[in-house]
Amino acid sequence: MKLEVLVADDHAIIRDGLRKILADTDDLVVAGEAANGIAVMERVRARDWSLLVLDISMPGRNGLELIKLVKAERPKLPILIFSMHHEEQYAVRAIRAGASGYLSKEGDTDWLLPAMRKVASGGIFISPKVAELLASDIAPQTQSNKPLHTLLTDREFDVFSRIVRGFGLTAIAEELSLSVKTVSTHKTHILAKMNMSTQVDMVRYAIEHGLTDR
Repeated sequence: MKLEVLVADDHAIIRDGLRKILADTDDLVVAGEAANGIAVMERVRARDWSLLVLDISMPGRNGLELIKLVKAERPKLPILIFSMHHEEQYAVRAIRAGASGYLSKEGDTDWLLPAMRKVASGGIFISPKVAELLASDIAPQTQSNKPLHTLLTDREFDVFSRIVRGFGLTAIAEELSLSVKTVSTHKTHILAKMNMSTQVDMVRYAIEHGLTDR
């Protein structure tokens, strides 16, 4: 009996591609799809799945919050993040939130099926890059020598990542289902925590630390 996979991605080409890849396997099948965060939660609540392959940037419920919501509803459901964002941006936070693996869409595609099988079987998939990031994250550090972006909350980092990618406050508010005032407040807190004065400072920092989509 094949392991039934729920694929959650807002890009139809990714969902179609994964469906075709899994159709050629003997043990995995795409048994459901979701194109936004609201649909993810509907599918998750409707039935049991062997694995959720999730893009971390989805319309509706979004990002790290969505991982936490899924795990609250289905604690035993394994989640593999398959994202356009590079590991430096979200891997450590995603695993902290409850994901069992993180794979960049721009990474080595040979890892995709092994990662899905490992996570579906209850294991943890960590690429060499993610292992390096996790090791750095847990290494003893004082508050003063931690990278500034690690001081941000998950929500603040969601806002930060969109600001440095050129999103305006209104667009961020719409994507994250927040008010513009709330997003503006988050921006103020981000600048304060990172000892910065302007949005340009944020963009420069993001480029220097590999936190933009290259």
